[in-house]
Amino acid sequence: MEKRPRSFYVLASFFGLFILFLYGPTLTIAILSFQGPKGGLTFPMNGVSLHWFRDLFEQQAVGDIWGAFRRSLLLGFMVLITTVVGSVMAGLAFRKRFTGSSTLFYLAITSLVIPSILISLGVGLIFNQLGFRVHWATSGFGSQLTWTLPFGLLIMFAVFNRFDKSYEEAARDQGASSWQTIRFVIIPIIAPSLIGVALFGFTLSYDEFARTLLTAGSYNTLPLEIFGMTTNVTTPVIYALGTLTTLFSLGVIGFFLLAFWLMGKHRARFSSEAGKGH
Repeated sequence: MEKRPRSFYVLASFFGLFILFLYGPTLTIAILSFQGPKGGLTFPMNGVSLHWFRDLFEQQAVGDIWGAFRRSLLLGFMVLITTVVGSVMAGLAFRKRFTGSSTLFYLAITSLVIPSILISLGVGLIFNQLGFRVHWATSGFGSQLTWTLPFGLLIMFAVFNRFDKSYEEAARDQGASSWQTIRFVIIPIIAPSLIGVALFGFTLSYDEFARTLLTAGSYNTLPLEIFGMTTNVTTPVIYALGTLTTLFSLGVIGFFLLAFWLMGKHRARFSSEAGKGH
């Protein structure tokens, strides 16, 4: 066996430290969430139990945890749907160069480099000046779209830049309308990318803090609720909440990956059957 060079071990050690730095805090919180009933917020652990997870499902005097979770979940799906639909429509529109398209594109992605807290402040001020109610489902929804839509646009633009237009031409030659071409040709081909956009939209919305801070109104989303808990909760129940929300996020990612895998498997089977038919 060929001996590995010293640089391999140096780079491997660096990568290991990077992984530890990236996931160490999350792992530490997960471990501390299993503290015993008399455990605190730091090591050493005082026993091992599920006490704080049970306590999390009881009536909390510190805030509306499950209400905040429901709001974040609903808001995440609202952002997901809007981001996917808006990104696809923009991707289709920008394939045809029109006057001002470059300017519009740069304006759309400028919000990515503007500090999130300024976006939140600006949206909140606009709603107040116009006399609209600042609420998580309106102003909060709009401010989060300034974060998720640019990512969706960038993905869709990359997808359509390498999209083979001969598929659309073949569909039209067979008598398909524009809507039928989009529904039965374009959407199935770009479906894996749509899953990626949906995953971006939901996860970015679900854990967004800064852009929701001044636009959520009287009702907190889950990130705002957790932040509020850090100032008045002195038990590992907050760690239990962090562990559950992390598992939920991983579950959402796993769901999208499973959907992507099943879609690829179905496409491979369809291509195989089509090949046998010819």
